[in-house]
Amino acid sequence: MSAVPSAPEPITPVPPGSTERPLLTQSWLDLTFLHWAVDPADVAHLLPAGTVPDTFEGATYVGLVPFRMHRVGWFRLPGMPYLGSFPETNVRLYSVDAHGRRGVVFRSLDASRLIPVAVARAAFRLPYLWSRMAVRHSAGTITYTSARRWPGPRGARSRITVRPGARIQEPTPLEHFLTARWGMHSTFFGRRRYLPNTHGQWPLHRAELLECDENLTAAAGLRSPLGEPVSVLCSPGVAVRFGRPDGRTARVPSPGCRP
Repeated sequence: MSAVPSAPEPITPVPPGSTERPLLTQSWLDLTFLHWAVDPADVAHLLPAGTVPDTFEGATYVGLVPFRMHRVGWFRLPGMPYLGSFPETNVRLYSVDAHGRRGVVFRSLDASRLIPVAVARAAFRLPYLWSRMAVRHSAGTITYTSARRWPGPRGARSRITVRPGARIQEPTPLEHFLTARWGMHSTFFGRRRYLPNTHGQWPLHRAELLECDENLTAAAGLRSPLGEPVSVLCSPGVAVRFGRPDGRTARVPSPGCRP
């Protein structure tokens, strides 16, 4: 029996539900989305048990997403201005589970605040990594830099420069597939979990990639080189609410299973 239903949940530009009692609140600002198309078989082994690669027209995707995390807060408390605000860059894959829930799987999350990194690693077992990072605006461009400090590997770094362009009035189905993700698959407190999130529809802009010098994707276990990204997008950001983890057990997929 396949681990994934024949029809995963539909891709929607707005969340399918609401988050009345959030576990976490935060804003994601000044984002750039870089994406590469890859064969699902090349990344299936990097996903948690109970999930398989989510695909669009036969391909799945590797995402590299630098941005600014802003004012992370617990429950309904105000977000923290210093410890809760920092640059972050994540390497992510796209997943679907036996309940049809589409999500992302983070292979690495570089961040510049040590205390949030330590808490996320210890409490949630998320692959956060402490890095020296910056986000700089200059002459209509945005430059993101990172250099990993702990726990490594040493030498993992990135330098990405983009020039944001015009607002996208009607995102393509692929652009919705890559950005409209309403949860993450991971392991929390020793159990496989799905952590849902809600936010407004992404304000997306076309972007020109001026520079991309990075080895974060290779450090996260992806084959290298990936070549030129097939999609480059920017967004000024959204305010986000995370719900409670859903611990419904997913069946482990058989080898070679596809959504």
